[in-house]
Amino acid sequence: MKKFLVIVFTCLYGLYAFPRLALAEDFSVSAKHAFAVDVASGKILYEKDAQTPASIGSVTSLLTVYLVFEAIEEGQLSMDSLISIGDYPYSLTGTVVNNINLDARSYTVEDLLKATLISSANSSTIALAEAVAGNEPAFVDKMKAKLAEWGITDAKLVNSSGLNNSYLGDNLYPNSSKEDENQLSAMDVAVIARRLILDYPQVLKMTSQYSYNFQGYTYTSTNQMLAEGTYKYPGVDGLKTGAGEKSGTSFVATIQQNNMRILTVVLDANDSLEYPDNRFSATNELIKYIYNTFTLISLVEKDESYQSSNIEVFNGQTKEVKSVAAKDLNAIVRKGDQPAISAKYSAKKDTLNAPVQKGQVLGTLTLVDKDLIGKGYLETQPSVDMVTAKDISAAPWPVSWWNHFVRYVNEKL
Repeated sequence: MKKFLVIVFTCLYGLYAFPRLALAEDFSVSAKHAFAVDVASGKILYEKDAQTPASIGSVTSLLTVYLVFEAIEEGQLSMDSLISIGDYPYSLTGTVVNNINLDARSYTVEDLLKATLISSANSSTIALAEAVAGNEPAFVDKMKAKLAEWGITDAKLVNSSGLNNSYLGDNLYPNSSKEDENQLSAMDVAVIARRLILDYPQVLKMTSQYSYNFQGYTYTSTNQMLAEGTYKYPGVDGLKTGAGEKSGTSFVATIQQNNMRILTVVLDANDSLEYPDNRFSATNELIKYIYNTFTLISLVEKDESYQSSNIEVFNGQTKEVKSVAAKDLNAIVRKGDQPAISAKYSAKKDTLNAPVQKGQVLGTLTLVDKDLIGKGYLETQPSVDMVTAKDISAAPWPVSWWNHFVRYVNEKL
């Protein structure tokens, strides 16, 4: 009887002591393809068929916008630059594929970026592409080059907007067909969106706007998870919706909560051709899952030492110098678990010669994370420089002479 009770208790304990593990294994977002990542570290937090290229619709414009910001950074354009709307992008206005009025035929880069990011307008995207590269095919070549730079090799790109080529008349990328459209994996999309946020964080000032004025018209955002939206979720401030007959409806979201900024990608939400807003419901599921499952911890804070990372100093007024982190080293771990995480210190040198300056790089402290999903991280695991905590002067002349004499004897004789 006692043995029976022990077995029953053990089974019940197993059911209630580890509910998170069961939840994590059972969770599946309501979309064909999905991906989630911590923006700062690049740690992968969720994936579902995330490496299969799929049609992405106007989610494509995240890459277009990145190249526009890059052109601004390089001085080719400015936010105030006036862009003439060519016949090709203008021909799409007033059709089902464009939702803004471009009758003025001349707009600033800022106006067109807002139209692209907030209204998900296609004509403005094409106009920006032409402004950067002269014509859309040349811009597509730039898009491909940027993806190659980021290590993305499985993408299919035929235009700057993500529209199916059937809508574009004769304005087709060389050797593409009338039915072609852009294809990227959910992980590829996450790489693009993460680089956009990290390299040009000012983009969030636009994507967080629910409405804006465009040549006397007020337009509202297609992102219904913003604070004013039907599916509002606290902390969501971007990023881009997408839709298409082949792609269903999709949504790339970013949100900051509990000092964690995450990025989620939902491509082809379940039944989204019939119920387009399912992309927001699926994103809501994914965001809740991530924040219920993971948390941010500090492994070492800025100006804090880490275990035995001190370095010996030759001929100094002290025999060793403390190494401290040049910035915080954080980690994303599962809630309720003993973190499967540590850090490894790699010194540049075993010994330093005095004098030593404060802030001199002594080595690198690298995260060692064993709780990996898929490839683990979009790039390498995070690391920080470990630097000297203070200046160390050389020993006074008599002591210095003796130190060098002893070293010479030990090394040469």
